[in-house]
Amino acid sequence: MQGFNMGRYVPPEHEGTTSANKLAGKHALGNRARKSGQGILTVRFEMPFAIWCTTCPKPTIIGQGVRFNAEKKKVGNYYTTPIFSFRMKHNVCGGGIEIRTDPKNTAYVVTEGAKKRDTGEDKVQDGEIRIRTDEERERLQNDAFAALEGKVADKQQAVTDKSRIEDLQRSKQKDWDDPYAASMKLRRAFRADRKVRQTNEALTEGLKDRMSLGMELLEETEEDRTQAGLVDFGDFDAETAVVKARSRPLFTIPLSTNKILPPKSKQTKAAKAISDAEERRERLRKELGDNTRAVLDPFLRDNKPAAQASGVIVGIKRKRDTVSESGLAVGKSQPEKSLHGPVLVDYDSE
Repeated sequence: MQGFNMGRYVPPEHEGTTSANKLAGKHALGNRARKSGQGILTVRFEMPFAIWCTTCPKPTIIGQGVRFNAEKKKVGNYYTTPIFSFRMKHNVCGGGIEIRTDPKNTAYVVTEGAKKRDTGEDKVQDGEIRIRTDEERERLQNDAFAALEGKVADKQQAVTDKSRIEDLQRSKQKDWDDPYAASMKLRRAFRADRKVRQTNEALTEGLKDRMSLGMELLEETEEDRTQAGLVDFGDFDAETAVVKARSRPLFTIPLSTNKILPPKSKQTKAAKAISDAEERRERLRKELGDNTRAVLDPFLRDNKPAAQASGVIVGIKRKRDTVSESGLAVGKSQPEKSLHGPVLVDYDSE
């Protein structure tokens, strides 16, 4: 019976007396224990703090939390606590980095290949209580002057801390001396802000409905108003633009030139004058062609602003008043001559 050692065969004569690893001559940790004879075990080490690599040509920082395959080895003892060293290789420059444990100060110490990044955490901050070391306690016990200096510094610090605490208490009492008034002030400010928020939300929803926007719009800022005020929209005649666009041919014909001229930067003054005159002539010819087509094309005449403004509808007959021999006006239906050329059909549309 193989038991729970699935996947590893143990002969029946050795079953229960030894393991598959011993029979195969392998370590239970596999490749991680290839240097176990030297007391080295390969582990996954995570950088406890940021360090500067001193082997790289340029200063390179290794951030906190970066993981390495490190060789763990026991290098000493602090009383009965072992001291371990973790040696790893920087993959950028290939240099070795060694970090050791410090049981005395419960910390890690960089011993080779790098130095710890100074972030100011070791300095005493305002309001922070610093714990004295054993050497400082022993010096205070043996040196009366050092103990006196420490007492004076502690008294000054106590006075400073007391005044700061009293200021904080007075400020808090001033703010909440009348809880009802303070609550009413906060509620009034919140109510005004709520109305502004509701108004902005209504405007935003209306804009999204008009523009059919399926995205969330941010609130308008002063910078947005300034940039919008700098935009200048020119005058635009919609009817003239529509007529001009319809009069343009569907497939544009490039400007025809009899010969290919060199670039203007390489032309002489005379050649430049000839080229400019040729371009002006071609633009004038194209504009005349577009205007002629806009007048003669029957499908464009109804869209001309002049025809609509004058009240004349092309292709529609109207009665014209004529004067008889007796001088009286007699209405006679006669076809009106078209001002814009012949129409496509000679009969009325139903």
